[in-house]
Amino acid sequence: MTGEAGQLQQTIRASIPLSEAMQFSIIELNPRNILVQAPLEPNVNIHGTGFAGSIYSLAVLTGWALSTHIMALKQMQGDLVVAKAEISYRAPLTDSIQCRTQVSEEDCAAFQLRFESKGTAKLALKVEIGASGNAVLRATYVAVAGV
Repeated sequence: MTGEAGQLQQTIRASIPLSEAMQFSIIELNPRNILVQAPLEPNVNIHGTGFAGSIYSLAVLTGWALSTHIMALKQMQGDLVVAKAEISYRAPLTDSIQCRTQVSEEDCAAFQLRFESKGTAKLALKVEIGASGNAVLRATYVAVAGV
């Protein structure tokens, strides 16, 4: 992977060791959406399906990666944390773990405007996990200026 996606993936793998162990990979990245993937093998549970902790971690990391990418594109200098995240598991994952999220242009603009005017901003994302809607994570990411 090259370009912005490759740089972001390299940064994540270097700074979050668990992402390397899970084999986190960015498959698609653009200014408003992201698709990440990790193979099942390093993220498997005793039943031979996706381990819930890996699924949760990959989903949170997916939203964090897109939010970080948006901040870089908009030159929003600061730190980003996940403030709240809740996952619903609907069906076991038996293949590679794929997570996708997107943000509307309106939500992206509001995130930037609030950050520039208040020095802090929230971005709420819905991360869809698995090709068949196996799980859904709803998370709120908070950007804080000057950190």
